[in-house]
Amino acid sequence: MKTLRDVKVGQTATVVKLHGEGAVKRRIMDMGITKGTSVFVRKVAPLGDPIEVTVRNYELSLRKADAEMIEVGED
Repeated sequence: MKTLRDVKVGQTATVVKLHGEGAVKRRIMDMGITKGTSVFVRKVAPLGDPIEVTVRNYELSLRKADAEMIEVGED
């Protein structure tokens, strides 16, 4: 299983499935990250946390823990 955390800077991936429970999953979905959405990884902080991505034409920063809950496939 490949997660958003595994995607390299400059690559785009498509969301396949969201893992997690209740409020955490709901928060990720409220940010616009849903099944079938294209996500472009813009930057990763020097220590790997957070990850800056572009989703639905806006920029978003995600924690590593949240990025690990987002299963992706290559575009």
